[in-house]
Amino acid sequence: MIKAEKIQILQSWNINHSWSLFLDRDGIINRKIEDGYVTSWEYFEFMPDALSALQIIAQKFNRLFIITNQSGIGKGLMTEQNLQNIHKKMIEILEQHNIHVNRIYYCPHDYEKETCNCRKPEIGLGLKAKKDFPEIDFDKSIMVGDSVSDIEFGDRLGMKLCYIGKMPFEDVPNLICFPSLLDFALHVAQIW
Repeated sequence: MIKAEKIQILQSWNINHSWSLFLDRDGIINRKIEDGYVTSWEYFEFMPDALSALQIIAQKFNRLFIITNQSGIGKGLMTEQNLQNIHKKMIEILEQHNIHVNRIYYCPHDYEKETCNCRKPEIGLGLKAKKDFPEIDFDKSIMVGDSVSDIEFGDRLGMKLCYIGKMPFEDVPNLICFPSLLDFALHVAQIW
């Protein structure tokens, strides 16, 4: 898809400051550890240009949420306190760059042993966000992710969808693909 087509799609969504943006964490904000988990701050590494992208995004969207599956907790590889420490330090750095995240929602469950309604693509975390922030309109929200479960999560809630990476889908309505979060942010910046 060429740049002009992407701009046209974004314009057709009529995005404005009242919209909400939902972001996956691993692979979008920080580097994903393949076949592993970010279990402490020493393993957390921001994606290249993630802070620059988030600075642009934070100026455009009224609400910013992070929705993340963290099954390393359920598997006993880390504690919820470990995750809280990682998120506290991540938020401190984001705030230093004038990036405000309204809330981080996470699923701690081990999907191999537990059934829950909060592990993406299940929609429990989205419904929790809506309960905490009733002004969220899923029709005026975008889910940004790098996995099938991220896209399915957003689709089930009726959000617009943004896949970061090489497009693994065909003919999914309301889906647009960008090579990086920064590329998405720069395109959004061009439409308003």
